[in-house]
Amino acid sequence: MRIVAFESGGVPDWGIVEGEQVRAIGRAARIDLGHALGDVPALRRRVAAGKFASAPMLALASIDCESPRPDAGKVICVGVNYADHVAEMKRERPAHPSLFIRFGDSLVGHGRALEMPAVSASFDWEGELAVVIGQATWRVAASEALAHVAGYSCFGDHTLRDFQRHTTQFTAGKNFHRSGAMGPWIVTADEIPDPQALQLTTRVNGAVMQQASTASMLFGVAEIVAYVSTFTPLRAGDVIATGTPAGVGAARTPPVFLREGDVVEVAIERIGVLRNAVARERERGPGGGR
Repeated sequence: MRIVAFESGGVPDWGIVEGEQVRAIGRAARIDLGHALGDVPALRRRVAAGKFASAPMLALASIDCESPRPDAGKVICVGVNYADHVAEMKRERPAHPSLFIRFGDSLVGHGRALEMPAVSASFDWEGELAVVIGQATWRVAASEALAHVAGYSCFGDHTLRDFQRHTTQFTAGKNFHRSGAMGPWIVTADEIPDPQALQLTTRVNGAVMQQASTASMLFGVAEIVAYVSTFTPLRAGDVIATGTPAGVGAARTPPVFLREGDVVEVAIERIGVLRNAVARERERGPGGGR
């Protein structure tokens, strides 16, 4: 099952992708997406039983996708989680998952423009697998962790490298407004029985920049979920991005960075393709508005 968050007529909603259409469930059934992710099996049963038969059907091409989890309570990212990326960035192999936080409003949805900040010329790509938590958990064992996953999505952890290197903390370089992306939807975990058997590819303007199997992760999805849950409760809708493989622009000779008009695609088999163009940063008022 593919769950998509979107806007239609300027109003936010979410629904289930059925072929080239979307059954718009959220507003019609008055169900919050975060709540629905907490019990995906129940949602699946209700869909199969025709409980949402009266919900509007929209053409997939007619909707404006949003990040599936713009209001996630937590967006936790894992750094240097592929050995080849550790090597290209000249870092030491971590003994434990290397974690940092992204803000929900730093992410856009599929088809939305990434914003290239005026204060930096070092905007880099990072394609990743995102994990969306379903059943809440705290201090779960790795052997049981996947049972608490609602589904998976493509993730663009795009980075301002100069700001990332201002200090040993990654916060600034990872949280520019609308610099990252997630989507195009969440594929429920029942359709991906092994998250360590997926091919991930990042393309810029059609050229392959990153390509790896998730089997190459230093810390797999179950290990990461278990580790994160040792220090914070995980709740339905929380997101964990699992790290990027080698091939980032900063590690090339000479370095290559994103420019206005570039198109970044993060493709993961069994999930789909997250596609975003790069645009100049839009002006905002003193309160952050456009």
